[in-house]
Amino acid sequence: MAEVLRIEELQGVAWLTMNRPERLNALNPELATALRTYFQGLYTRPEVRVVVLQGAGKAFCAGLDLKDQPEGRALGAEGMYAVQRSIRDIMLAMRRCPQPIVSLVQGAASGGGFALALASDVRLATPDARMNAAFIRIGLTGCDMGVSYFLPRMVGSSVAAEYLLTGRFMDAARAHALGLFSRVAPLPELHQEAEALVADMLRVNPLGLRLTKEGLGHAIDAGSLDAVIALEDRQQVLCTQSEHFGEGMRAFLEKREPRY
Repeated sequence: MAEVLRIEELQGVAWLTMNRPERLNALNPELATALRTYFQGLYTRPEVRVVVLQGAGKAFCAGLDLKDQPEGRALGAEGMYAVQRSIRDIMLAMRRCPQPIVSLVQGAASGGGFALALASDVRLATPDARMNAAFIRIGLTGCDMGVSYFLPRMVGSSVAAEYLLTGRFMDAARAHALGLFSRVAPLPELHQEAEALVADMLRVNPLGLRLTKEGLGHAIDAGSLDAVIALEDRQQVLCTQSEHFGEGMRAFLEKREPRY
């Protein structure tokens, strides 16, 4: 049986491909476990510097595979809470891991797929990409897997409410206009853009890259400008103690690529 998550690690970049194209890469227990385990493992793997996440076939991820899920009442509250944690922990691991995550969104990104896209640091999309909080359309709330945290912070409360209260699909054009997608283009062009973006990330101080993701995450929730600047000050001082800081300075002054 084919691997539900294909992993290719090459020169500091991990290319992850959700590989259930016949089910639009919907999250069954095996795929959810594979994603969660991989992202949690990145906490202690500094040799992996950037992650690219994509889906095989015509969709990014159609959300939870309902055909592989037992009825909630049959499992009881404790059983369903275990299922809930097994999936939402993927998004927590994506935000906690120090590596920037670039997602290539094509076709449907519904429910859990929407959450995976929002939990990424950069989203590139094809013109046919469309995202929605599908949870509310199957008898649940529209607030699930971190979507109600990410979306209003990215697009504001009114737009977030529009989509979370209805389960409407957001098309690629509107997502791009709202800043959720950095670029919309045909898939071959997106792969080129992803490769260029990754190459630029690999040109910076590895510690600085990790701390920038961390700093951006904390800045979103910081209580004041003073708190953000205090964090920035500490991160900059920490970077000056890295062996890569001197190489970065020399490379800049000598007008050459740094050798990290």
